[in-house]
Amino acid sequence: MPPDSAPPDQPRAEVRRAQILAAAGDCFRSKGFHGASIAQISKIAGMSPGHIYHYFENKEAIIAAIVAQDLEHVLAMTASLRAACNMKEAMVEHVADGVERNLEPRAAGLNLEILAEAARNPHVAEIVRSADRVCRDSLALTLRDMRRASGHDDDEATIAGMIEVLAAMFEGLASRSIRNPDLDRSVVVRLFQGALRDLLSQNS
Repeated sequence: MPPDSAPPDQPRAEVRRAQILAAAGDCFRSKGFHGASIAQISKIAGMSPGHIYHYFENKEAIIAAIVAQDLEHVLAMTASLRAACNMKEAMVEHVADGVERNLEPRAAGLNLEILAEAARNPHVAEIVRSADRVCRDSLALTLRDMRRASGHDDDEATIAGMIEVLAAMFEGLASRSIRNPDLDRSVVVRLFQGALRDLLSQNS
């Protein structure tokens, strides 16, 4: 078999991993990280605990895979923005998707549970922080290219500050989805788009 050929059972393995991650997400949301057991995850996933351990060493490894999935989405998004003809407008247009994604109740609950565990567990904290560093680096590259195209020459502190503002805006939606599930999403999208345009147009 050529080195770059996938093993015959790889698609099945990917399906199994996806089943485990979905089941684990349900368990973490409903019972918390410590309340969720591998036995409970395996029951929801429809497989034995042994099968779970075949793919993941422990619950922390499952969290790492969930975080990696979210990171993959962000990296794909920033890459698509950099490929756009008008990066600024592409980012503004992406606001609606970002708002909906961060307000989705199941995803919001899971993300908040992972962050809560990161506040208690140094290993989970490093998983979250490592992913965040990669995310910030990719977004910094995107923002720097975008700002240079508009004639701005920003220092690293300015770009880093913009990233933190953007992160606070979108990541804060998770808690708002729980505190105020009936918020008007269309208004939030419109105001976020205006805030983003203002942020990206500021002088250094």
